[in-house]
Amino acid sequence: MAIERSGFSSTEAATEAAMRDRIQLYPDTFITAVSDGQLAGYIVGPSFNQRYLTDDLFEHAQPNNPADPYQTVLSLVVAPTFQGQGIASQLLAELAKVAKHQHRQAITLTCLNQLVPFYERNGYVNEGISASNHAGEVWLNMVRPL
Repeated sequence: MAIERSGFSSTEAATEAAMRDRIQLYPDTFITAVSDGQLAGYIVGPSFNQRYLTDDLFEHAQPNNPADPYQTVLSLVVAPTFQGQGIASQLLAELAKVAKHQHRQAITLTCLNQLVPFYERNGYVNEGISASNHAGEVWLNMVRPL
C-alpha cells in the first residue's frame, strides 16, 4: 500500500480492501517487479469487455474472464527509490505478454495528461478524454493494440 500511495493521491489510490480483492481475484494480471529483494513496483488490472475503463472497475473487482477482449491497467506504480530504471516500461511489456497469451485485442488504461508521453513511448495511443470522473480528475483514454 505504501507503493500505491506513493504514486497516487489519496483520492486516486486503491483502498486496502480494493487491493486485496485485486490480488485475490486476478493474480494472473497482478505483476510485480522485485529488485535487490525488495518490491520495486507493480502493475494490475482485470480483463474487460469494453475498450475504455469505467469507474466501477476501481470499486468492484471481478475475476478475469477468458472471453474479454481487453486487458486493463488500474495501477502502475514504481517505488520512488526505484524510479528512473525502466521498471514501469518493463512491467507494461510483461503485462502485454500476458495479455497476448490470453488472446486480448488491446490493453486499455486511463492516465493524467502529464503521463501521456510515457505511455506513447510504450506503444499506447491517446484516444481522447475519458468519461471517468475517478477522484475528480480529467483522465485520458490510452490504448495499446496487441
